[in-house]
Amino acid sequence: MPDHTTSETDCTLCNLPVGGSDIVESGNQFCCTGCRDVYNTLGNIEDIDTEDIRRARDDSETDRDVPKDHEATFLEVDGMHCATCEAFIESAATTIDGVSDASSSYVTDTVRIDHDPNRVSKEDLQDEISGLGYSAYSRDDTFSRRRANNWEMGRVAVGVLMGMSVMLQYLVIIYPTYFGGLFYGERVTEFFESALASSVATPFYVVIAALTTIILAVTGKPILQGAYVSVRTRSPNMDLLVAIAAVSAYLYSTLSVVFGGEHIYYDVTVAIIVIVTVGNYYESSIKQEATKRLSDLTSIQVNEARRVREDGEYEDIAVDDLEVDDHVLVRSGERIPVDGQIVDGDAAVDEAVVTGESLPVRKTAGDAVVGCSMVTDGAVTVRVGEDATSSLDRISELVWDLQSGSHGIQKLADKLATIFVPVVLVLAVIVAGVNLLLGNGVSSLLIGLTVLIVSCPCALGLATPLAVAAGIRDALERSIVVFDDSIFERIRDADTVIFDKTGTLTTGEMTITDTDLETELLEKAALLEERSSHPVGEAIATERPVPDGGSVESVSDVNGTADRVDSFDSSRNGVTGIVDGDEIIVGHPDLFRDRGWEVPADITNRIANSRETGRIPVAAGRNGTAEGVIVVGDELRTNWDETVASISDDEKDVVVLTGDDAQAAQQFREHAAVDDVFAGVPPEGKAETVKRFNEMGRTVMVGDGTNDAPALAAADLGIALGGGTAMAADAADAALVDDNLASVNTVFELARATSRRVKGNIAWAFCYNAIAIPLAIMNLLNPLFAALAMAASSLLVVTNSTRPLLPEDQ
Repeated sequence: MPDHTTSETDCTLCNLPVGGSDIVESGNQFCCTGCRDVYNTLGNIEDIDTEDIRRARDDSETDRDVPKDHEATFLEVDGMHCATCEAFIESAATTIDGVSDASSSYVTDTVRIDHDPNRVSKEDLQDEISGLGYSAYSRDDTFSRRRANNWEMGRVAVGVLMGMSVMLQYLVIIYPTYFGGLFYGERVTEFFESALASSVATPFYVVIAALTTIILAVTGKPILQGAYVSVRTRSPNMDLLVAIAAVSAYLYSTLSVVFGGEHIYYDVTVAIIVIVTVGNYYESSIKQEATKRLSDLTSIQVNEARRVREDGEYEDIAVDDLEVDDHVLVRSGERIPVDGQIVDGDAAVDEAVVTGESLPVRKTAGDAVVGCSMVTDGAVTVRVGEDATSSLDRISELVWDLQSGSHGIQKLADKLATIFVPVVLVLAVIVAGVNLLLGNGVSSLLIGLTVLIVSCPCALGLATPLAVAAGIRDALERSIVVFDDSIFERIRDADTVIFDKTGTLTTGEMTITDTDLETELLEKAALLEERSSHPVGEAIATERPVPDGGSVESVSDVNGTADRVDSFDSSRNGVTGIVDGDEIIVGHPDLFRDRGWEVPADITNRIANSRETGRIPVAAGRNGTAEGVIVVGDELRTNWDETVASISDDEKDVVVLTGDDAQAAQQFREHAAVDDVFAGVPPEGKAETVKRFNEMGRTVMVGDGTNDAPALAAADLGIALGGGTAMAADAADAALVDDNLASVNTVFELARATSRRVKGNIAWAFCYNAIAIPLAIMNLLNPLFAALAMAASSLLVVTNSTRPLLPEDQ
């Protein structure tokens, strides 16, 4: 990682303003203790071998020098499907007048362009990128996305329907002339040969040529474009060899029709284009089907604000129209629209969406608040802060930066293509040239064409996408949604697995974990807390454990209703009131002492012990004395212990990263399978922490919330729990829809199984080429048999890919 350039107001780790923080150590200033702890543990990385850094691109992104008057535009780009496309788009974008920098990722179909809006508009950028042969549009343009999907489906339909028309004519008329002696008899063969040799056959050939031309131009457009890009960037890929084989067969057949040749091989062109296109579409359709499973994930950004006018009245306006120093009113149950400072009011604020802190924080006049945090109890007036933006907006921008700035991992088949494609092309030219020197005339070209066709990497091209599609399919069957097909390549040999705490290792929901109160007092405490909107109070009001160890009862099942509460008062330390004639207090011991109530020493000790475990204890009492403790906590997820232990046993380091304080994370620090725990870390600090672990090896991040999104995007592999936010899912490479933490291990198993399947498919494809290419060189195959062999090879790869990757019980 490059060194951070910090000022007296910037955190050394995450570059956030330090605000009123006075945490300074060895000349470095930090915004929180979490950033300090991360820096002290991971800050010294000068001795790391840079050859082992897998994501060197992050460094260039951090060092990007963008003029102050330039802004970033993010575009989705359809048709970008390999690393050569990334390089081509970046190169072309940076030549546009007014553009200072560009970075793209085919994994997320995203390009970021830094530009001067006064010299080149967003619409101009879309037109320029689309002019390269791609389809570029704004990331929130659902119409363009839907249109792109329709075009993709249309190309497949054209290829299949017109391809069937071409192949039908081959089966009924042309193939009998080739195989008549074997299947149809000599008379049938003579009939078709004479028919095809007559002038009547010319329109017939023209129809086949026309249909094949449409298939090549429409269905094969992405393949031809990929080949063009590979030539422009001098990076041979699978598209290039597929395109050369298809176009060569097409040109040979067209010349044969024009000059009255005996054989046409339009069927080869059709088979090559349709097989590859359908295979890629199959992979894409499975991913789209998987994504639909996350329709219940919701976005939480605020669009409107209630601004306080000078006359004291309120008006609802768009958040984008807010200006610095405007005052906005936020009531209980609403989200604060932008970052700012409270100027009036007193409220409990849940900042978990941004900070990851599981507990609401009491905020009063003068306290800073972050945009999109929730006011859970009370109402406040907030003065809009600098830039009138929210922390959530900055997190969103950071996610897009990381996604567009990370190069996708080039598929194994494309890596092999850089060697395989030039070798095949040179071989075909040599074979044709040698036969021409030997006096074989036009048939020399046919032999060279046969070498190209028989080596056409349909099987090799399908090996990766179909195996990956099988991985996506099997993952979906296990309630795991895969967003990025390169997950199965990147997860191999992971060195560190980082878990967020709140909502990931824990459920993220407050419940009563223990109490020593009598049933009657617990019931009255619950009735009092029904009037509180604080999460701790809601947990007490919602359910209560039965003292004899029986099942948990809902408060609604307890005899009595809310009219038993004669008075109610809420403060930052708890609630007080009269229930059934008894004066009840539920809250911090300080509230009892302020009222002059007695707090026994054993209750004080128990509260202190409970806090050490990361849970929240509150005292409850009546009529002048605290009688017991209610412990509320964020419950650990089922199987969390087995999950981290299994990952540790697999010789991977396990790290827990959280925005909560150190006490809340203490139980993980003491776990034998956990190597490191970093507490009190803000979202930007989480992303920076992940980047520093990236310097030391391959990193997997598991999280669920919006505050985890930058870290999920920064990791080599991000896994989000499905019950989290939409932003976390967007930033992740995979999501666990059923919120089963044990599925993390399943992701690793599926990745390994998919990798084995890819390698098996590629091994078969090369085995086929090792046999077929020599036969073609020795002129023992003609283009038709070469096409049939190619189709058989592809069919075997398809069949192999349909098999389950894991046993049903895994």
